[in-house]
Amino acid sequence: MKIAVTGAAGFIGSNLIGGLNARGIDDIIAVDDLTQGDKFKNLADLQIADYVDADDFYELFAEGAFGDVEAVFHEGACSDTMEPDGKYMMDNNYTLSCELFHACQDQGTRLLYASSAATYGGSDTFAESPEFEKPLNVYGYSKLLFDQRLRREIGKHFESTATQVAGFRYFNVYGPREQHKGRMASVAFHQFNQYQADGKVKLFGEYGGYGPGGQMRDFVFVDDVVAVNLWFLEHPEKSGIFNLGSGKAQPFNDVAISVINTLRQHQGEVPLSIEEAVRGGLIDYIAFPPALVGKYQSYTQADLSALRAAGCEHAFADVQTGVAAYMRSLSSQK
Repeated sequence: MKIAVTGAAGFIGSNLIGGLNARGIDDIIAVDDLTQGDKFKNLADLQIADYVDADDFYELFAEGAFGDVEAVFHEGACSDTMEPDGKYMMDNNYTLSCELFHACQDQGTRLLYASSAATYGGSDTFAESPEFEKPLNVYGYSKLLFDQRLRREIGKHFESTATQVAGFRYFNVYGPREQHKGRMASVAFHQFNQYQADGKVKLFGEYGGYGPGGQMRDFVFVDDVVAVNLWFLEHPEKSGIFNLGSGKAQPFNDVAISVINTLRQHQGEVPLSIEEAVRGGLIDYIAFPPALVGKYQSYTQADLSALRAAGCEHAFADVQTGVAAYMRSLSSQK
């Protein structure tokens, strides 16, 4: 089985390749742009058949240059939610995705692609339906427009495609292989480094009707993201747009105390409650940034009804379990 993975050296792309390798699949075309050269580290321990620069891949793929490709995992995109250049965002996340979709349809190649929970933006309901889609930035809009284009071309529930097309609306993904993402890395990653450097972690203070650290997100461990993607690879008859989150909203305070207590345990220290951590100065609440006002989701929680209706019963890790595993992974690299 030949597979192509775009964004292969990125966070989710490299974890997907790891998941494919674990299932004995290594005939993989890795597609990326290694201008940021240190991203190679995400591929160095993985098994692939070929590497193709992103500038070359899409046209070559449309020409059939790679032969019979069973499926493309399309993770390549500009994922910086604060990127102000709308033209760049639309070229990368919309136009290129449309071209890839048509090439996949022409060749009978399955397309499993990254959408985003940013499509919901200011909504308070997170179900895969147009009335709940209210993006707050051009990143969310670029992802939504591609979803809308597919709905027009292959039906509201992708029912008119003979070749699998599945889009996954990722919520707040965290886990190994995100070190290259800079400020766009997960809060857990940043807090690991903050605690190692200063013995404390930072969180936003009061905002959006939530107390300090009380804003709630659906945090999903990257291993769970990989498991769901690969479930769909194993079920080619399933198409549609699906939320990919844990289905459980948890406050940022839960992430912080999980980071702190896992690292304290690693140092032989006793765990603390959130109140004890705050009193001890281990959590530093900072003023909410003006640049994010009106552009920030204070609450997200994936509605998993569509995923469950498709037959995927994967059990997701909660923050306490997933963050603890992530902190142990990061600690082992030090």
